[in-house]
Amino acid sequence: MFPISDDNSDRHLTPIVNYIFIAINIFVFIFLQGMGGNLLFTYAFSTVPAEVLTGTDIITSSQVFTDPNTGQTFEMPGLQPTPIHPWLTTITSMFMHGGWGHLLGNMLFLWIFGDNIENRLGHTRYFAFYMICGILASLSHVFASSFLGHSLEIPSLGASGAISGVMGGYLILFPRRKVNVLLLRFIVAVPALVALGIWILFQIISSVGMLGGQSDGVAYAAHIGGFIAGMLLVKVFDKGHGFVEQGLSKRVR
Repeated sequence: MFPISDDNSDRHLTPIVNYIFIAINIFVFIFLQGMGGNLLFTYAFSTVPAEVLTGTDIITSSQVFTDPNTGQTFEMPGLQPTPIHPWLTTITSMFMHGGWGHLLGNMLFLWIFGDNIENRLGHTRYFAFYMICGILASLSHVFASSFLGHSLEIPSLGASGAISGVMGGYLILFPRRKVNVLLLRFIVAVPALVALGIWILFQIISSVGMLGGQSDGVAYAAHIGGFIAGMLLVKVFDKGHGFVEQGLSKRVR
């Protein structure tokens, strides 16, 4: 079940902030990360749990790996010097991606769900909501890694934590809104409660493998943490929405 669009019939604001977020993510991946080729930049500005926990920059040496299938060797750069405080990488990593599939998948979800949240919260509050959810998602991954005692020096990156927050907020504000999903070979409309409920359930089930030290390279703790943050915070940022609507209605009349 893969979301591809939703109902925007009630949208009255142009989602400028959402467009800017999408543009920044694309710009960073193409021009700063070199479409994934600039590993030095990527390793310098990604979130490394050990660095965030200690507040110190960690630099490691490059390592040479051999592909067991082809026998080819390749060099993987180590952690690079970070020209900002390690805590700030919880922000920079939100605008970086590991590949085209990672980028396009995240931007599709942000395109679908972000405009509705911005339409409801307004530009400024949406910006703050998105950024806070992203930071809390990164910290969820950091503390989960610390608790489990592994992956502490493995960089993490991606907008999915912040976008998970947007999806969590969407679930709270628009649980019955129709979301068009690709199901097998068909496109069907289901309530957001179903589409996003199944998505977060899959994240929780997939994260169980982390408890046994297994990893598929996905920071599920960031997804879950961001989603919960969005669910808890969206009403805080939505506070006074009804009052604003009433005020606008009075001015119109």
